[in-house]
Formats: sequence, C-alpha cells, structure tokens
Amino acid sequence: MFKTTLNLLRPFILFAMILVLTLFISRMGLAIWKIDRFDSFTSILTLVLHGFRIDLSVLGYLLLIPAILHPWLMMTKYHKTWLKILKGIFFFIFICVLFFELATPAFINEYGFRPNRLFIEYLPYPNEVFNMLINGHLLTLITVLLLLSIIGKYLWSFLSNVISNKTSQSSATLMSSSFSFVLLVLVLALCARGTVGHRPINPSLVYFSTDPLINSLTLNSIYSVAHAFKQLGDEKNASKLYGNMTTEKVIKLVQQETGLLPQDFSSKSLPSLTSRLPAYQGKPKNLVIILEESLGAQFVSSLGGLSLTPEIDKLNSEGWAFKNLYATGTRSVRGIEAVITGFTPTPARAVVKLDKSQTGFFTIASLLAKQNYSTQFIYGGESHFDNMKSFFLGNGFSDIVDFKDIQNPQFVGSWGVCDDDLFNQADIELTKLHNSNKPFFSFIFSSSNHDPFEIPDGIVTPIHYTSEQLSQFNEKELSRHKAIQYADYALGKFIAKAKQQPYWQDTIFLVVADHDARALGNDLVPIKNFHIPGVILNSPKQPFLDTRIVSQIDLAPTLLSLMGVTNYSPMLGHDLNKTDISERAMMQYADNFAYMNKSGVSILQPQKQPLSFNYDLKEQRLMPVEHNKALSEVALAHALWGSLAYENQWYAMPNELIDADPTNKVVSN
Repeated sequence: MFKTTLNLLRPFILFAMILVLTLFISRMGLAIWKIDRFDSFTSILTLVLHGFRIDLSVLGYLLLIPAILHPWLMMTKYHKTWLKILKGIFFFIFICVLFFELATPAFINEYGFRPNRLFIEYLPYPNEVFNMLINGHLLTLITVLLLLSIIGKYLWSFLSNVISNKTSQSSATLMSSSFSFVLLVLVLALCARGTVGHRPINPSLVYFSTDPLINSLTLNSIYSVAHAFKQLGDEKNASKLYGNMTTEKVIKLVQQETGLLPQDFSSKSLPSLTSRLPAYQGKPKNLVIILEESLGAQFVSSLGGLSLTPEIDKLNSEGWAFKNLYATGTRSVRGIEAVITGFTPTPARAVVKLDKSQTGFFTIASLLAKQNYSTQFIYGGESHFDNMKSFFLGNGFSDIVDFKDIQNPQFVGSWGVCDDDLFNQADIELTKLHNSNKPFFSFIFSSSNHDPFEIPDGIVTPIHYTSEQLSQFNEKELSRHKAIQYADYALGKFIAKAKQQPYWQDTIFLVVADHDARALGNDLVPIKNFHIPGVILNSPKQPFLDTRIVSQIDLAPTLLSLMGVTNYSPMLGHDLNKTDISERAMMQYADNFAYMNKSGVSILQPQKQPLSFNYDLKEQRLMPVEHNKALSEVALAHALWGSLAYENQWYAMPNELIDADPTNKVVSN
C-alpha cells in the first residue's frame, strides 16, 4: 500500500517542489535587485521565511480541488484521462504564477510594490491597456510572452515526467486512495490556512518592515492580486484594516477637525452636513478646474523640483499658489474624488467607481447645478474610462465632452487627443457656456502626461541635464519629462488664450495635479510623492504663496467660497480663505493611511499599531518619534469616516435628508 500511496502522491509532491522553488528564485531575484532596501542579512532571512509561508498558502489554495478529486478518479477506468487533465491543470497553474512573477519588475518600477488592486482595476478597459502596452511597454510585453512561450514548451515535457507511467499504473485501491485523500487534503488545507491560530494567514502576519516594497516582496504576485481581489468585497469597511472606534467618536473627531462649532452640524442623518458662508460677497463667479495628469511637485522648479514647468511656475507667481499641497492618493480617480467631491480617501476604490455613489452622491457639480449653473466635463479620451462618465452624469454634470466630440484633432495617442487639442476644444466649449448667459462650471482633465507619454513631435526641446541628473534618469523617465514639458506648454498656451476671451471675466480657474507621477521609496507612505502643484487664478485674492499644509479636499470648499457660493454640503475640507484653520493633509497609499499636521504624522497599517513620525518639509523626510496617541485617534477617525459615510450614505445631497440618528453605534468587524 505504501508504494501505491506514494505513486498517488508523487505528481503533487513534484509539482509543489517546482512551484515553490520557482517562487523562491523569483523572490530572491527581486530581493537582490533591490538589495539596497535591506538594512541587514536578518531582513533577507525574514523575507525568505515569511515568503515561504505565503508560497505554501498559495500552493494549498491552487492544488486543493485537484487533490480532492485525484485519489478517487485514479480508482476509475478514466484514470488516464484524468492524468491528462491534471497535467493541463498543473501547466495552467504554473504559467499563471509565472506570468505574474515576470510582470512584477515592471510593476515595481511603476508603483513601488508587487501587482495589487491596480492590476485588477485596469482589466475592464482592454483597449486602453492594450494601447498603453503596445506603445509604451512593448519590450516588456515581448519579453514576458517570449519567456512564457519558451518555459511553457519545456514545462509541458517536464510535466510528462511528473505525471509518469508509475502514476498511471498505480492500481489505486480504496485503502490507498483514502489515505492519499486524507493526507493531501490535510496538508494542503493547513498550507492554505498558513497558521493554526484563530485567523488564517494574511499579509499583515508576514509584513515586518516599514518599507512597503520589502513587505510586498514577502508575498508572491499571484497571492497579492488574489488578496486584492478578495478585498474588493470588503472594501467598504476600513475598520477591518485599521481597528474600531465608536461611530459617535468618529463623528466628533472629524467634526472637530473642520474647525467648526458642534452646533454648526445640525443634521442627524448627514452628520458632516453644514453651511458655510462664502468669503466673496457679490455676483457668483464661474469656475474652471483643470486637472493635470501625473504632475508632482518634483517636476516644478518653483516648488523645489526640476525645471520642467515654466508655465506653471509663471502661474504660481500670478495666483494663489500652494507650496505644501498634498494629493489624497496615487490614482486619477482618487484625485477626482478629492477635488470634485471633497471626499476623504479610503482603502477602498475611489467613490467614482463604487456602486452606492453613482447617484445622489455630493459633488460640487450637483451643488452648482441646483444654483442654475451649467456643468460640464471635458476629456480628450473616452469618458467611460474609470467609470468617470457614469459617476459624473449621475452626480450633477449635465454635459460630457470627450474624444468623439473633439473637433479636428491634430494628434491622437493611446489615451486620446493631445492636450493642445483638448484645450482648443475647451476654448470652444467655454465660449459656448459664456454665450449661454448662465453661470458655468467646467472640469477639464488632461492626459498627455500619461504613460506611454505620446506627444506631438517638434514642440518640446528637452532641458539641459547635468551628468549627475542623467545618471538618475532612464529612457522612460526622460520620456516622462518630455511629456510634462509638453503638457506644461499646452496649459500655458491655453491660459494665455483664455485671458483674452470674454469668458475669462468673472471666472475662477484652478490648475491642480491629480497625483504625482509615481509614489516610490522605502517609507510606509512616501509623503514627498504626494506633494503636488496647485494654483487658483483670477480670484478676488491677490497673488501670493500659501505655505500652509493643505489637502486636495480643501480645494472645493475654498473655490466655492471664492465664487460667492454658500457651501451647504457634507464636505470636511477647510475653506482656506480663513486664516485660523488647522493645517493637515491625509494620504492613502495602497492599504496604508497617513494623517499629517503641523505636530507630526500618524500612519495606519492593516491590523498593526499606528506609528508616529515627524516630517521635515524641507528635507522631505519621515523621522520616527514616540507614539502620538491623540494624533493617531484623529487619523483613525478620518480613515474610518470615508467607509462609514459611504456605507450609510451620509455624503448625499443636502435635500435628501433622512431622519436617523447615526450616533451610539460601534464601528466593528
């Protein structure tokens, strides 16, 4: 019986060994590539041991179902057919695992960690993804496909030896099949669970570093993506990641941090709803928001970055410019969420993509539409991308202008028309809005500075780099710089033209980035890569540089105040026209959440204690300090608020009140 049982187990033992060995080699290769991120040999050893636990867990999940079937099918007359199917299953599993590992280096280069939820969120848009891969990552794509083809060819032959004649001639008996079944299921179930503790293994159990890249390397990429996919169903509840706090306390702390009085919050059904009078008293002004794609402060010389944006530098000297403005996230939809809705960031997807926020969710467009404003979104690509069209049309935008509406485009890339064509169309649309004799709000979203950085030829002359700078930038980064220069050129050209148009009068313009180009580094939250440019033009304010720490969520309340529109809304952002507001910014980086004010930074991680830091604005450096309990509680309240507000629909339009008392509940698992 022993020999028969061993023959039954043989395919799974051999395949498990080759799969775990492959994942080990991949992880060690990535660790050697990023060896400068490790502070000791102990860290590498910890990475290997923790990674082995995750690899065994993946092994358990992938092989459990075929392992349940295998012992019994081997007793039937169809055992040879089953072995062919098993060979196909093994081949498919290995190729999938290998694909994710081969795609990992490119993903790390772009995002700073292994493939995660971002990998999933692009899947519904195959046309955009395919064009981006072909035009910007062709070499990577060819390399991955070539390696998969070559390895797949030899793998098929190897699997023939794994599932050999010894297995097919095993003459499985009831006794050997029963014993094999129990052994396989027991071992694989234990591997999948990864622990005998109360909870099964998850990333927080194997994370050990304050460097997010190192933590992600403890996983393997198929596990990372699968875990992210699983989290999509639980994304509405941030308390599962960061811990519990009573709803009453969450509400109290977030209300307190607005700087408003408790009596200013009069609604029981919408606990953040309040009314704020505008700083400007007069005829309500028009509003144009220009959201610049992937533009971090690191590229703006007037904010201490490279000299790539002379037009924005000039605009910063002409308007109300923000020196220490921070994005709430690393994706365009997160920037849209912050600028258009003033919603706080969460570990979930941005509300632009979530089901409950597709109608009746507060946006400044829905507020302005109720005050007889024309509301419009202008985009050079296809507005269905990232669910923007659905969200906008359901929440106050009455007109969408996208790729199909652009007149006579001169240059079309993977993401639509170039910024020059976009702004030419914007000029046409703003002229129409002005001629309608109604106040208007127009939201313009650029795309030329998006990977693969396709721009018209003959416009941009690359800046002069020192030899030291050239050694820091690879070819892709230099292409990014050219795209930034072009986007800046197109923006400056448009603003100069707009100043000569009738619609410039009585119109406030905001130019702001959606997020930085990339958020990389060994900090739990790389705050320096959340630093973005932002400037308000043509407002009643005299030009000046605002040095306060501010967030993207502060922009909408501030704009409404400058426009002369009463801010009757559930937004938590500050009206920056006031000089007595507290300084703070909040940032979501994958599953980590940072809350920063003048006293320090609190960073929340999944199922771990919060950590406290000081942040040197000049050096852009986090420094660990003794735990700041008060700041951590404020951070937790804001991290939980977004999930609560979304789930309970507290972020609805003010005229959709429901009489319900949200207090005295507990935010729990």
